[in-house]
Amino acid sequence: MSEARKPGLTLSQANTILAAALAAARADGLPSVAVAVVDAAGDPVALQREDGATPLRVDIASGKAYAAAGMGVSSGVLHQRAQDNPVFFNALASSSQGRFIPQAGAVVIRDTDGALLGAVGASGGTGAQDEAICAAGVKAANLVVA
Repeated sequence: MSEARKPGLTLSQANTILAAALAAARADGLPSVAVAVVDAAGDPVALQREDGATPLRVDIASGKAYAAAGMGVSSGVLHQRAQDNPVFFNALASSSQGRFIPQAGAVVIRDTDGALLGAVGASGGTGAQDEAICAAGVKAANLVVA
């Protein structure tokens, strides 16, 4: 008998993450941001761009989330790794058709058992500010920030 498959990141969870991340951005007084939530495969689940946020914010937030989900660590960690091994990280960006952005501003989303559900990325503040609002979103959805 096969085990029941656990559902991945749900749209409801992704929407909770988005709403809480945007609320955190407003509470912190950040410029207009974009926030992207992706599943464990790096595919988009939910995305919002605040009024006034430039269009590239969407691509940047999505690329940060894609990178974090793909490597299973926050994009801040990836940023440091990219500095230490630029050739490899340039190859990752190229092989993903530019979707992979190893820049601080995304966190991994895990369930309470530690399974990778996806990642959330933001663009609009500094890398640390973007990661902080992403973490606030994940916590609001009662999931684990990694």
